[in-house]
Amino acid sequence: MGTITARKRKDGSHGYTAQIVKKRGGRIVWREAKTFSKEREAKAWAAWREAELDKPGAIEALQKPETTLADAIDKYLSERRTIGRTKEQVLRSIKGYPIAAQDCRTIRSADIVGFADDLLAGDRKPQTVANYISHLAAIFRDAKAAWGIDLDYAEMQAAQRVLTRLEKTSKSSKRDRRPTLLELDLLMQHFVDRQERAPQSAPMHKIVPFAIFSTRRMEEITRILWSDLDPAHSRILVRDMKHPGQKAGNDVWVELPEEALAIAHSMARGRKEIFPFSTDAIGAAFTRACKVLGIVDLHFHDLRHDGVSRLFEMARTIPQAASVSGHRSWSSLQRYTHIRETGDKYAGWKWLQIATAQPGAEKS
Repeated sequence: MGTITARKRKDGSHGYTAQIVKKRGGRIVWREAKTFSKEREAKAWAAWREAELDKPGAIEALQKPETTLADAIDKYLSERRTIGRTKEQVLRSIKGYPIAAQDCRTIRSADIVGFADDLLAGDRKPQTVANYISHLAAIFRDAKAAWGIDLDYAEMQAAQRVLTRLEKTSKSSKRDRRPTLLELDLLMQHFVDRQERAPQSAPMHKIVPFAIFSTRRMEEITRILWSDLDPAHSRILVRDMKHPGQKAGNDVWVELPEEALAIAHSMARGRKEIFPFSTDAIGAAFTRACKVLGIVDLHFHDLRHDGVSRLFEMARTIPQAASVSGHRSWSSLQRYTHIRETGDKYAGWKWLQIATAQPGAEKS
């Protein structure tokens, strides 16, 4: 039983310190104390705490070395063989927030909500906050069972529910942004000029139209091998295609429209990849060009949306569009079915001839 000690404070009031000492084999294995303003509160806490410490494994858990959330994030990143680039970036950025320095055993739902508030204070949107919390939740889900790290998944689930109710997190809204032909004129001229100045840079004047006509994501474009190209059947093998339930090994054959096939054939051979450039280089070049040209709120991924929309404007059915885009679930393409048949936006597009020109022939 804990002992209660009364002490008179400088202001004349009394403080009651409850002290608990646990021994095993005559040796002290745990000691802690807490002070209260009322004796009954001290006695109540001592009784409750004694009962908690008497539970099997309770003292051993308290004696374990401190493991911070940052440690748990590092463990998760080192153990996972495959992880998306965005998810890895998010988890690493979380290590810069105060919650990352907390002992995992002490993190409660209120701490997670506080972390969400920190994100919102940094001008992040509820959709972005939801992504951060979702990526962090994966660590809470696996940490205890996989590595013995005391993160309480129930606390994370409680935080996710309250964040939704308080509208601090929300689902991502569907983007409908598409590049206009004028914007593409500006971009293509910019990239053609850039290629003349820096021939070793990524040929964005080919990559941008390939992304549109093939409807491929940036990461998928950089993974396409020459051996993945099947020109006889106008198709390519897309490796590790994005899929919510399968992070790797989701290799899918998709139809490759003739414009995209022609662009692929125009690329220089010598490397195993058709587009041997990093996503960082491609993404940075696109973002920088939009900024220089004053093109607002256009993302590289919007090129895929434009390409899929084009297929419906050309009267493609959902199965026909899916054969190009690679969507497994046709319901994912329902958002495009409102598009009316208007013909090919890129019919007679002047930049296609330049995009399909062989290396060194763009000037001719």
